[in-house]
Amino acid sequence: MTDAPDLRPVLRIDFPGADRLGRGKILLLEHIRETGSISAAGRAMDMSYRRAWQLVNALNTMFARPVVAPQRGGSRGGGASVTPFGEDLIRRFRAMEAAAGAALAADLDWLEAHRRLPD
Repeated sequence: MTDAPDLRPVLRIDFPGADRLGRGKILLLEHIRETGSISAAGRAMDMSYRRAWQLVNALNTMFARPVVAPQRGGSRGGGASVTPFGEDLIRRFRAMEAAAGAALAADLDWLEAHRRLPD
């Protein structure tokens, strides 16, 4: 075979209006969960704090329940945590990705077998 990357579907949910939910926002949530910080999560994704905060704000306004809860500072400053609803959102989105991948597996195999590989 070759070192060409495998084909994979990418899931994005377009809400009515301009709201979108995709792997970037979910990955940001996973980084917030791991780091306890919007700033650190943004750095892990090579994005500014401002951009990370904008995405968190978009997530929090997209849903009837908060996805991320900022925490006020103390001796070490503030932080953020993914809410139980946010945890459900991550889990469900990852499950949708897996289901889409499984549903498309045969078609992806067919595409893989017929694609032209780079020289």
